Amino acid sequence: MLVTLVGLAFLFGLLLRRVGLPPMVGFLLAGFVFNLSGFEAPEGLSMISQLGVTLLLFSIGLKLDFKSLANNEIWGVSLAHIAFSTLFYAVVLWLGKTLFPSPIFDISPLVIWLLAFAFSFSSTVYAVKVLEDRDDMRAFYGKVAIGILVMQDIFAVIFLTVSEAKYPSIWALSLLLLPVIRKILFKLLDAAGHGELLVLSGLFFALGAGFEYFVSIGIKGDLGALVFGALLANHPKASDLSKSLFSFKELMLVGFFLSIGMQGLPTPAIMFVSLLLCGVLLFKTFLYYVILEWFGLRARTSLFVSLNLGTYSEFALIVAALSVAKGWLPVDWLIIMAICVSFSFALASPFSLSSEQIYKRYKNFWNSFQKSVHHPRDQLIQTGEARVLVIGMGRVGCGAYDKLGSHFDHKIIGIEHNTQRVKQQREEGRNVVYGDATDTDFWSKLKAGSTLELIVLAMPNHRSNIYAAQQIASSGLVSKVVAIAKFPNEVDELAALGVPSFNIYSEAGSSLARHALDALED
Repeated sequence: MLVTLVGLAFLFGLLLRRVGLPPMVGFLLAGFVFNLSGFEAPEGLSMISQLGVTLLLFSIGLKLDFKSLANNEIWGVSLAHIAFSTLFYAVVLWLGKTLFPSPIFDISPLVIWLLAFAFSFSSTVYAVKVLEDRDDMRAFYGKVAIGILVMQDIFAVIFLTVSEAKYPSIWALSLLLLPVIRKILFKLLDAAGHGELLVLSGLFFALGAGFEYFVSIGIKGDLGALVFGALLANHPKASDLSKSLFSFKELMLVGFFLSIGMQGLPTPAIMFVSLLLCGVLLFKTFLYYVILEWFGLRARTSLFVSLNLGTYSEFALIVAALSVAKGWLPVDWLIIMAICVSFSFALASPFSLSSEQIYKRYKNFWNSFQKSVHHPRDQLIQTGEARVLVIGMGRVGCGAYDKLGSHFDHKIIGIEHNTQRVKQQREEGRNVVYGDATDTDFWSKLKAGSTLELIVLAMPNHRSNIYAAQQIASSGLVSKVVAIAKFPNEVDELAALGVPSFNIYSEAGSSLARHALDALED
């Protein structure tokens, strides 16, 4: 059975990727097909699914700044959206109960509010997967989306604690020792090196130190993985640790998506209710947009966040399972939740992938909701009298910045969407500002009165460099553009846009050979 399930996951994942959808939608479909074929879920799939979610939350923690949760656009949007969204879904469910007399809707008013609360949440797994695929975890809109999801996770933990009447034990006071624990974790991570021990240390911090520790003191284990990831966020090896766990986490998450499709077999009545709830998902998504605009975020940022959060959450499955176990809900609702979560992923995927095109096509409409005064961290950028623009201030970008700066009388500016890196670069004396080069508004505003002679695209994500090159061409900038690449096909794609590129892998070998020859001559 395991071989069959893996084969279906690979087949449907490959097919969906070929038509432009994320493979995770194919994994959901594989789970449904496997279930409809009459097979039983392989033993251990539930554990693999839980491992995937735990490691996902740990990886979020590694890139999380808890201070940001105090920002208005995080906690304010979270509270406002849950309140209005819960009210909306309560009305929808009440109308369903009134208009469609069915055993499915044989639920009490209290349970209606419970379901409405569950439907107000968005999927952490889906949003993070999309952000990782786009390399936007540290972009401003990505940080806003992650912050809102973390706030929702905190609300979920509080709800589950109260509903299950399992309150933290007296040992929860040991959380006050987290600053001390953090120092110990730093020393352990220093000692782990960069090989297999680094991977094992990540598993230990996420599953042992985080998950099991929080469970032992009466708190949801997933929150522990998130907190311990955040404790390590400022460690120099945090990025390497996240990368070392990436493939393992991705593999475990396949189990999560497969398991959603195995919750049960739908009846016509179940499918009708599921499709009805998926149909009103548009309101939930648009509600995110309106609230984000109200808090002063730009139209593009608000749209991107909304499209990433326009799903139903795995938390809804947990609430449904809890309610069924307590006898509050008929078991059909567990299947309805599974279908709604699965379908919401499939419905949201095309919009998430086409978010930039959707923004550009209906820009006037989105801007009609936009406030005249924007959020301080969501302002557009002016390059001043800079002659050179370096986009992506990682190791390659910094090297290019330092070399070009002296040649162009230090009239150079760096653009970076990682706020921590911006702060670090400024402390080292570089003229670096926070910005997103995949923002169409950034390029349209740069066009007027630009003094730029050279633009260096040094972003690690090839698709981001391609998109920026396309924006430069369409904006009418006459600056010379060069970019980095890693593989021959990337060199070809950039060349097709008229952009010469530097293959960092092949050129590194050439540079090494030159250094070796210089050493021989010495």
